[in-house]
Amino acid sequence: MAKRKPKKRTQNYKKQVGQVPGALIYSGTKESSQLFIESFDYNKDTFVEKELKSVEEAFQFKSSGTVTWINLNGLNHIDEIEKLGAHYNLHPLVLEDIVSTNQRPKIDEYEDYIFIVLKMMYYDADENIISEQVSFILGENYVLSLQEAEGDVFDSLRERIRQSKGRIRGLGSDYLLYALIDSVVDHYYAIIETMGNKIEDLEDNLFEGLTKDEISSEIQGLKREVLKVRRAIFPLREIINRIDKSDSRLIEEKTLHYFSDVYDHIIQVSDTIDIYREMIWGLMDMYMTTISNRMNEVMKVLTIIATIFIPLTFIAGIYGMNFENIPELHYKYSYQILWVVMIIIFLGMLYYFKRKKWL
Repeated sequence: MAKRKPKKRTQNYKKQVGQVPGALIYSGTKESSQLFIESFDYNKDTFVEKELKSVEEAFQFKSSGTVTWINLNGLNHIDEIEKLGAHYNLHPLVLEDIVSTNQRPKIDEYEDYIFIVLKMMYYDADENIISEQVSFILGENYVLSLQEAEGDVFDSLRERIRQSKGRIRGLGSDYLLYALIDSVVDHYYAIIETMGNKIEDLEDNLFEGLTKDEISSEIQGLKREVLKVRRAIFPLREIINRIDKSDSRLIEEKTLHYFSDVYDHIIQVSDTIDIYREMIWGLMDMYMTTISNRMNEVMKVLTIIATIFIPLTFIAGIYGMNFENIPELHYKYSYQILWVVMIIIFLGMLYYFKRKKWL
């Protein structure tokens, strides 16, 4: 017997045995050959955007009087992340959580900064969900964001900073953190919209009676997508609640209203995901019911055919016996009469089944 191939897992949640707490081991799958760092330094009147050549160039922004967003792509560059963490006085466990991409969305508050982990999600060109961990460090007048690789959901935020649209250039780093989290949450709306379209298409196919194997795999794929989004969005309620109840000096009271708006969006997405989850279970039940109905139809036809042939087989069996004294055997028209009787029985049973609406 051939060995069954083990299923390929996208993530490994098992922590390495004997690993020292605070040890930096990148657990993701996206490898960036080159570290990419960009900075957005601004206030109400000025704006400077740079692509930094080394992590040391980011050190100058820590004590600047302007608001700075430093975005780092490439969590596999452990040495550079350690340098960044050392300069910004980040706890070793924070650095461990940053490079451990299996992390559950969470928030940790420290004296000089707030650490937040989220799951950034979006659909690629083939409508497959791309999930990537992004970490935020909120400090005095700066926000650090660390991603696995290039490609994110912050392009519209970059344009708002460049064009000085809205209120972002006139507010502090806490509002910048809100804008980053809001961008992540907004893309959940795009995901659930696409997911809703997929569910509607599957419903249409099932109502049309299509029961191909591809439909079953599509339902299973949708179920996995819903669970993935649910695991990402559900802990966000706790994160926003923690921010709302926080007495940290890094978050101004006027910014809390914006986080409340994000919380409303999270609740809406979470409720929609729960609805879609129930709908997908309903689709699976509908699929199984359709398969069962088709099987019942086949069995009904086969049963009717077998029932029709029972009396015909009985008659053929009687006159197929090798006895000499069967009166009808020597009659001149016995063969023709036998066929007429069989046809009458056949037609009579068909008429009976039609009247009973079994056909």
